[in-house]
Amino acid sequence: MRQHAENGVGNQTTTECDGTDNANNINAAVKNILVTGGAGFIGGWFIRHMLKTYGNDYEIICLDSLEYCASFKNFSQVEHLPNFHFIKGDISDQQHVERILKDYHVDAIIHLAAESHVDHSFKDPLAFTAINILGTHCLLETCRKYDSIKRFVYVSTDEVYGPNETELFPFTEEHPLKPTNPYAATKAAAEMIIHSYRKSFQMPTIVTRCNNVFGPYQYPEKLISKFIILQQKGGKIPIQGDGRNIRAFIFAADVAEALDTIFHKGADGETYNISSDTHLQVLQVAEKIFQHIAGQNTSDSLTSWVENIEDRPYNDSMYWTDGSKLEALGWKQRTNFDEGLAETVRWHMNEGHGFWQ
Repeated sequence: MRQHAENGVGNQTTTECDGTDNANNINAAVKNILVTGGAGFIGGWFIRHMLKTYGNDYEIICLDSLEYCASFKNFSQVEHLPNFHFIKGDISDQQHVERILKDYHVDAIIHLAAESHVDHSFKDPLAFTAINILGTHCLLETCRKYDSIKRFVYVSTDEVYGPNETELFPFTEEHPLKPTNPYAATKAAAEMIIHSYRKSFQMPTIVTRCNNVFGPYQYPEKLISKFIILQQKGGKIPIQGDGRNIRAFIFAADVAEALDTIFHKGADGETYNISSDTHLQVLQVAEKIFQHIAGQNTSDSLTSWVENIEDRPYNDSMYWTDGSKLEALGWKQRTNFDEGLAETVRWHMNEGHGFWQ
């Protein structure tokens, strides 16, 4: 049994995701894993998790262009390890990627590299098309020519489904894709290209669709990390619209374990939702953060600390996904929201300053 790889989170233990039990034949077939976008938030959590859980079983190669939301400090705990390798580069540079695949004998890819901030996609949608669609296509085509990839896991998003506005049930992996913003549309388009490579070229692909991820090391443009930073500085919390939009939140350590489970136990050609049991309105999240940081030292209510700002051109009301398919592989959500939020606030207070360039 083991706990989360990061300190301070996950008091529960489990045998379901044990590093010695959950590796099937992929364990024997795969040794060298390329993680694109590994210097980003989720990528950093996944790389640290894999190196701490499996020791020298895998060579981990991180390819990242080190854009504004990435940080090499994600690797401070593992950069000394001989089986960790960092390479700066772009997934669209096919010659560079091909050299990496050959030089490191890459036989598996976890593809996380992407533009991911929804608000930015309304301002510069073509940048999202270039990276999320064209970049993914370039990576797939390089892998097709290299022809030695035994597992290709693509990290998508629950936003490809569109909102649960009228449906009274969670979306399963078979639900039609109806993205409503440019970011989600590019992720859905990339999924379609991946599906075509699976069918046309027998590429061993898997797709994951995850709820909203939060935790330490997240660049402060996403909702929770942004609210924490603003409250730390005594600033007001910006709420788009009326703040009643609902999101499902999942702690990053649980997502790293989910990707581990899917990598080892997932079936080629399948899609897996990574789903949380915590659904909160944006205002409820703001209230929890306010109570953590400012609420203990003021008699003010949250209302006096909220600044209502213009909403997005279109803001999905709610995402609700069915995670039973992944749970059948043995994964469980292990960190409740309040526990994860407390750890995230502590990290920003004690270690977050200067983490990004």
